[in-house]
Amino acid sequence: MNSTDRATLQRTISEVASWMERAAALFGRRTQIMMDSNEASRRLSSAVLDLQSRDLQHQTTEYWRVLPLGPDDGAHLAALARLRALPPIAAHEEEALATLAGGREQEMNRARKLLGLRRLITFGEVRHQAEQSARQLNDYRLWAHTQGLPQLLDRLEQHPTIAASIPTEDALHPSIGLLRRLPELGIAPELIPAEDIALLPQAIAPLEEALRREAERRAAAHRAGVVIRDGEARALLDTMDVERLKDATADRLSIGPLLEAGITTVLQVWDRGAELEALDGVGKTTAARLRGAARTLWDLAVDGTGLRLDPADRTESATELLRRTRAWEQLLPLRRATAGVALAEALAPLAHAQAPGHPVLLAPRARTAAQFREAVVSVLQLAGTVPTDKHTGPDAGPHPGAEGAGDEVWDDFLARPSDYYALFAELGFTTEDPEKTQGDLPAEIVEAVRAFRLDTTHLTASLRGYQSFGAKFALVQGKVVIGDEMGLGKTVEALAVLTHLAATGGAKKPVHFLVVCPAAVVTNWMREIEKMTTLPAHRLHGANREAAASAWRRAGGVAVTTFATLRSAAFGDEGAEPIPLDCVVVDEAQYIKNPEALRSQAVAEVIDRTERAILLTGTPLMNRLEEFRVLIGYLRPDLVLDSHALAPARFRQQVAPAYLRRNQEDVLTELPELVEVEELLPMNAADSLAYREAVAEGNFMAMRTAAFSSGGASEKMQRLVEIVSEAEENGRRVIVFSFFRDVLDAVVGALDGPVFGPLTGSVAATQRQSMVDAFSAAPGGAALVAQVSAGGVGLNIQAASVVVLCEPQLNPAIEWQAIARARRMGQLETVQVHRLLSEDGVDQRLTEMLAVKAELFEQFAAESDVAEAAPEAVDVSEAALARKVIAVEQERLLGDRGTYQAPDSPCAT
Repeated sequence: MNSTDRATLQRTISEVASWMERAAALFGRRTQIMMDSNEASRRLSSAVLDLQSRDLQHQTTEYWRVLPLGPDDGAHLAALARLRALPPIAAHEEEALATLAGGREQEMNRARKLLGLRRLITFGEVRHQAEQSARQLNDYRLWAHTQGLPQLLDRLEQHPTIAASIPTEDALHPSIGLLRRLPELGIAPELIPAEDIALLPQAIAPLEEALRREAERRAAAHRAGVVIRDGEARALLDTMDVERLKDATADRLSIGPLLEAGITTVLQVWDRGAELEALDGVGKTTAARLRGAARTLWDLAVDGTGLRLDPADRTESATELLRRTRAWEQLLPLRRATAGVALAEALAPLAHAQAPGHPVLLAPRARTAAQFREAVVSVLQLAGTVPTDKHTGPDAGPHPGAEGAGDEVWDDFLARPSDYYALFAELGFTTEDPEKTQGDLPAEIVEAVRAFRLDTTHLTASLRGYQSFGAKFALVQGKVVIGDEMGLGKTVEALAVLTHLAATGGAKKPVHFLVVCPAAVVTNWMREIEKMTTLPAHRLHGANREAAASAWRRAGGVAVTTFATLRSAAFGDEGAEPIPLDCVVVDEAQYIKNPEALRSQAVAEVIDRTERAILLTGTPLMNRLEEFRVLIGYLRPDLVLDSHALAPARFRQQVAPAYLRRNQEDVLTELPELVEVEELLPMNAADSLAYREAVAEGNFMAMRTAAFSSGGASEKMQRLVEIVSEAEENGRRVIVFSFFRDVLDAVVGALDGPVFGPLTGSVAATQRQSMVDAFSAAPGGAALVAQVSAGGVGLNIQAASVVVLCEPQLNPAIEWQAIARARRMGQLETVQVHRLLSEDGVDQRLTEMLAVKAELFEQFAAESDVAEAAPEAVDVSEAALARKVIAVEQERLLGDRGTYQAPDSPCAT
């Protein structure tokens, strides 16, 4: 190798060595940047939060996905930016770079033996290898220049300088490439500035604390209820003879050893527990079976024990339950704000993780970024409603030992018992049968209703389980008849629907709800709306209805109007655009059973132009099946059966999508007993004479009132006075119902104590409620005298626990309505119903014939499942009934003579 070759080799070695050094530095730097970027991505990804909440069925809804950025994330963003800033490199270029960085050190070391003095001592195989390496290096240098490797190194060394930290506000800058590294954020996340969420932690903290306290108070109230429930279960087991253990095990147990040990009740077995094994004749296996049987009876006793408090027996445990329940109730408004609480639950992880002064990256899921901002505002507003410890803390209200503390909670309980029992239901101390709660609904509808999440943000009343189900049924199905039996709280079910719609649909525009009801109950509806909801109520009835209508149209809320004023309320002035209605509620919907009536047509027109409608009636089937079909037809014409489809089971199945009914005995297990007494009374001579004259004339109405024709001397009147006198001695109030104004006037004149009424259809609607309020405030012995068609509709009269029906009504539904005015949710005393019936005459005949109507209702409108009804049972009208009664009585009293004979006549019957 000459000097020229050696110089070339020296340059080659120097150039390749420089490339190797540069490549190693570049490769190391790129590798470190990638490692730093991967670690930054991992840390950022681990900080991503799913903002979600669970509904009552524990189903999770993911609202948003967020990445809260903090002070350390500036370095992570810089690491990602460095990766993003790396010059791009092709796969073959990267391979070449890696190969070069891996080095040709061995080849260069061998080739160097041909340079300098070492060339003089390099011979043989060593020299041959050195020359071969020299050729390879020269070839590699030539190849590298051909491939542009020096230019690649120059390009890769040209990269921008990235700061050690990047402001988190720049997280979405394209130069960082964050979204490529965090695909879980989607393709279009939004950066929420720090100032938009700065107050969120301050809002979440008190909300979480209040919810924690609410849960603690709920648990305390539940424990207090368990004491009473278990006490009642123990009392029941203490009355059970040990023989019942044999019943529970199909006679497979021997109880002889128990009796020999002096154990005579199931409670004693329950209390002994493991000690049973020590008894003579009782082994381990037998003891286990005894305990198992006792456990079965205990569970049945607990499950079947409804919580009922007796104001006459104010035990310490009952007082403690009331105290704990009232303390829990103070924090319930927050828990009832279900939508706000759900949002707070969802935003809480972000509030705990966010760093002051740093933004949040938001990826929409079930809800948008705009809804996220609305949610933050809602949570801030909700936090402002949280009561302070001063009002709800442990020192709020009287201590258990404070003077008058017990009396105060009992007074509150007596003032609003239905509220307390609704709270007891929330605590789980009711024995509602789920199948009864669901009425006669198909499984697919039940499943949809159960899955529905009810928003009670604007509802201030507690809902019982069956009431919540009824409200959700109406929301899921859109247009329905809620035919719950009187006294079950159909009003609060309807209000729950309205408050849900207001909470979920009223953020951007006012919501307009319309309640249509008889004039007698307008005042009651206004009271219930104001008491049970936070919605504005507008009375579209009376002197100021125009101003109220204007306010309702402008601001929204719940408007209450009557059947008579519906058209002006719903449609406004002539030619005006109708108010868009979000829901219409028709109370006492049996008033629109006649489709030819003008009020029925007005209601039908309103129902047609709204997506949601609720018809409320405790008696959907009054006289004829056709009336029930009319109500369903207003809502769902597609469900109306043809005239030949009269089988009850088929009818109920057909109308199930739009009809829900539950009965008192199925869902109100705490209701006091209903004692019904048929008082069979003779007629005195004067009343009997009046009755016979009425029969001879064919005067049906006179026949029904004849038993009162002699006033205070009548047997019915004398018995009525006795009943009221007994009620006064027992501190009870009485409602006296009659269809006839003459009878009511006679009753008012015959009673000595405080008498209110008569409450008739001619009494103004506002005065009716005032009359009921005055009666409710009166002492025991007070009597409210009411026309059954007026006092039996819409009014709540739990203050009375004695009901007197002066004569049987032509429609059993009217009697049911009247009784339900007193025996309804919140009634604490046994309700006594006295039916005053004449031994001879129209009363007995009516009672027998009206059984047909009651059976008709059970077949088609109630929940019972019976055989097919005969077509002739479908039409039992008042007129037909009256004609039949007159004919029977004329035959009985007059025979074939066709003319009346005086009672003392030899020819008299």
